[in-house]
Amino acid sequence: MNVKLSILDQSPIEDGGGEVALRDTVKLAQKAEQLGYYRFWVSEHHNSDSVAGSAPEVLVSYLLARTNTIRIGSGGVMLQHYSPYKVAETFNVLAALAPGRVDLGVGKGPGGLPNSTKALQQGGSALSFEEKLQGLHRFIRNDLREDNELTELRAVPAVKKPADLFLLGASGSSARLAAESNLSYVFAHFFNSGDSLLKEAITEYRTYWKEDFQPTFILALSVIVAETDEIAQSLVKSMEVVKIHFASGKSLTFTSREHAEQFAQQSNEECTISVKEANILYGSKETIRKRLLDIQEIYNPDEIMIVTPVANFEKRLESFVLLKEAFFDSTVQN
Repeated sequence: MNVKLSILDQSPIEDGGGEVALRDTVKLAQKAEQLGYYRFWVSEHHNSDSVAGSAPEVLVSYLLARTNTIRIGSGGVMLQHYSPYKVAETFNVLAALAPGRVDLGVGKGPGGLPNSTKALQQGGSALSFEEKLQGLHRFIRNDLREDNELTELRAVPAVKKPADLFLLGASGSSARLAAESNLSYVFAHFFNSGDSLLKEAITEYRTYWKEDFQPTFILALSVIVAETDEIAQSLVKSMEVVKIHFASGKSLTFTSREHAEQFAQQSNEECTISVKEANILYGSKETIRKRLLDIQEIYNPDEIMIVTPVANFEKRLESFVLLKEAFFDSTVQN
């Protein structure tokens, strides 16, 4: 069974600080291209001391210039903070410079604490996320209304191969929105979303997409591969996922209790906090190969995107090398 593998790197910060973290992301993208990974995405986080990628559109541009064939994209741009028109023009420029290699993944989350969200949205519009997503989709395609073609906004430069647009989410509602919007969809299972949510999202997505739409469904998983199961387990250590549950019914996911508590303090909204073991697949090449093949058979995603939550660059790099070997080394397959 063929498994198409891609990478989402969050530029985790270790001892060297943010500058080293971003340089390591560049090295990892170049190695991913050499190893044959299909695409390489980078994330957006703000005011964080644990991850460095605050401007994915800038990092995408640099990665495109430092690689040759691998698809490069955002995983994702947090659209609630930005003008859809500006995002479309930014990624049209990227698509003009690297045609056929640019992905634009967009997410609904804040990518940071309420204070950073407030700073990002100063002077912003009152459009809903759905309205922004609809506008972005139209601008990316330069889908002009016939009755207003002469005065209609165009996202320039016009490109023959615009960026491929993806919606990121972890719920049935986001999957349905992607399907009804004729967008490819990425389910972020690494947010510790349970299998029931994954099944719901797949059902919603495959129920509501249009017959003339050729979608791409990507399943994003958190995976750590090492020489042995025991070494991989030691890398997971006490990783946990912390969720804030608000009285309004919405919830947000964090990788540390401290970050969640800071968010709760800044939000001024009634909430509760719960802690769960991180949803990470870990093990040797043989173990992970079997787990991923099982997942592929059960859920049938078009692609599996891997997040490896290990700050140490050498260990993170080794994990991606071993993961590729798991599917291309005949001694592992037999």
